[in-house]
Amino acid sequence: MQRQWVTRPHALHGNLLALLEADLFSLQHMDPMDFPLLVLALSFVFLFLAAHFGDFLRNRVFPLKEEVRNDFGIVLGATLTLLGLLIGFSFSMAVSRYDQRKNYEEAEANAIGTEYVRSDLLPAGDAARVRELLKKYVDQRVLFYTTRDERTLAKINADTAELQNELWSAVLPGAKAQPTAPLALVLSGMNDVLNSQGYTQAAWWNRIPISAWVLMAAIAICCNLLIGYGAHRTERRLFLIVPVAVSIAFFLISDIDSPRGGTIHVAPQNLLSLAQSLRTQ
Repeated sequence: MQRQWVTRPHALHGNLLALLEADLFSLQHMDPMDFPLLVLALSFVFLFLAAHFGDFLRNRVFPLKEEVRNDFGIVLGATLTLLGLLIGFSFSMAVSRYDQRKNYEEAEANAIGTEYVRSDLLPAGDAARVRELLKKYVDQRVLFYTTRDERTLAKINADTAELQNELWSAVLPGAKAQPTAPLALVLSGMNDVLNSQGYTQAAWWNRIPISAWVLMAAIAICCNLLIGYGAHRTERRLFLIVPVAVSIAFFLISDIDSPRGGTIHVAPQNLLSLAQSLRTQ
């Protein structure tokens, strides 16, 4: 009984250290744009406060004269137009990147499935090994798309790189020993399998630049400040309209642009279908 009381604090201490290390690892790899709900909340708060600050300036510091109100309306309209263009361009960028990730998932599944068929051109022993490795490789690629934890993702990437080395080592000796056209086709197919993973990774790293987010946020804050400053009277319900609309737009853009955060993700449908098909063979 005494040993149990001595060892339990050490075990608890070890568990706490492991949890702390996991939290620190997540914080180091955290991208604020991977949390669309946080983007929604922060953007709404700052934009709503900007509108009230503009109202404060009009009431307490620099009252807006009626003779310049028409000119002010032109400035406000131009600023809102610029904000709308920036949001539209950013949404288009996010959608194009999302479509690119979907296309590469399909291309990766096609490359793996084609190489699995071409493995029949190898000698029986090498063919069986390649097919078994490809089955494991498909499972790792599915995990890449479905995993959200950064520590687990690091292990998946390491296992994927190890499987890639094994796959290349499985087809290279036979191609060197018998440099025939069929074996060259197998080697080319394996090259496509390895390259498709690199293209997928590059597409997942391709995000909307932070500078674009900063510019959109600055223009949005400026617009809401001008709305509050140009209002005829203090009306909080009217001050809610633009912050709510712009915050929802920012939320949608960040959700589509984030490969792992939010709710809109690229589902590995083609890889899952391929994995299920390979298990039956």
